[in-house]
Amino acid sequence: MNIIEKHPVFQLVSNVASELNMETYVIGGYVRDMILNRNSKDIDIVVNGSGIELAKKLAQKIGSSVNVFKNFGTASIHYDDIELEFVGARKESYRSNSRKPIVEDGTIKDDQNRRDFTINALAVSLFPFKPTEIIDPFNGLDDLQKRIIKTPLDPKITFSDDPLRMLRAIRFATQLNFEIEENTFLAINQTKERISIISKERITEELNKIILSETPSKGFILLDKSNLLPLIFPDLAALKGTEIYKGKGHKDVFIHTLEVLDKIAKQTDNLWLRWTALLHDIGKPNSKKFDSNNGWTFHGHEFIGSKMIHSIFKKMALPLNDKKKYVEKLVLLHLRPIVLSEEVVSDSAVRRLLFEAGDDIDDLMLLCEADITSKNKEKVIRFLNNFELVRNKLKEIEEKDKIRNWQPPIDGAFIMQTFQIKPCEKVGIIKNAIREAILDGIIGNDFEEAKNLMYKEAAKLGLIKKE
Repeated sequence: MNIIEKHPVFQLVSNVASELNMETYVIGGYVRDMILNRNSKDIDIVVNGSGIELAKKLAQKIGSSVNVFKNFGTASIHYDDIELEFVGARKESYRSNSRKPIVEDGTIKDDQNRRDFTINALAVSLFPFKPTEIIDPFNGLDDLQKRIIKTPLDPKITFSDDPLRMLRAIRFATQLNFEIEENTFLAINQTKERISIISKERITEELNKIILSETPSKGFILLDKSNLLPLIFPDLAALKGTEIYKGKGHKDVFIHTLEVLDKIAKQTDNLWLRWTALLHDIGKPNSKKFDSNNGWTFHGHEFIGSKMIHSIFKKMALPLNDKKKYVEKLVLLHLRPIVLSEEVVSDSAVRRLLFEAGDDIDDLMLLCEADITSKNKEKVIRFLNNFELVRNKLKEIEEKDKIRNWQPPIDGAFIMQTFQIKPCEKVGIIKNAIREAILDGIIGNDFEEAKNLMYKEAAKLGLIKKE
């Protein structure tokens, strides 16, 4: 396998390295993915010497800009559709209270020694020019063939030095559909407490990559089996388990959640819809009750779950912006289409759902269909057929009433101007009456009809003087 044939940039790097007489290697993920025939846009270049010097010289040759990070001794160049990062070969040592290493200049061998996994320690030399020869000091090629994740050195030391590597092991196993080698996985369990020194941002970055993988449940099952899950995501770990009382039990909400997540993953790459799938039942532990007639119930779990999203996003260093609001809304509404599918669908109920879901109605329907994880095939078919009826009704109402992202034809400013009043409770009462009347189909989504109702409601509130 000739790396030069993969992209013209490799020949360019080789030529510049030759001019500067610098040993230069492609290392890590790109080499791994090349062997696995996976697309990769990130290329790591390691130099015996100054990676920054090589990057600057290459940038001049190709007429590109270069980003230099002197504190880290690295530089990056964007070329065509790829990102190249250049760094000098180095060796590392660690202190017990930090994952930030003490860095010294080193050789390519030192650099491979510091790599997290054998499959990420593979390298190809661009100068001396050996583009078909894989430098593989830890049998990474064999591990690629066996489809296993394994550390080059003692896994307990590897994970203790940099605990983020525990999550990276699970993330790579999930993305590549590999298994984690037995001793490596055992070391994760043995050093799991070290995860406490890793920032929430870095943990969440790895979780996002797991969530965006083809079968994200694999990653969360590994997090659970390694006992990392309660340390990094206690709210999700709380979904685990079943309970039987008076002969009545309930399903394992954790397993159900992972099934929903996998089903959503087959439908969309939307990270936030996948997060919603992961969190849609997060309120169940706090709403769980036993009813002697009905068994275990989780009444109101959608309201409780929606209220939990803010604190979860804050703890996980997730964005506290529209993404959070999107997840809150879909968690709150995730039962509504299911309820609609179980009864005669009224225009009024569909209008309300369209009004509350807005542009996210299609995502909500995807979530609700994924939420049907019953092993009873007849039940699943019935639910999905009913969802199709709901979808048709949504389309019909949307075309007729244009209610998605709808705002009532009369707003508070118009009410205050008409009756010469300042902001007060009465303005809200009138606005609410108009909105509810339109949603219930009592009046149309029409300005004149809304204005007539405004006057009627104003008269009830004493805003129109009797002559």
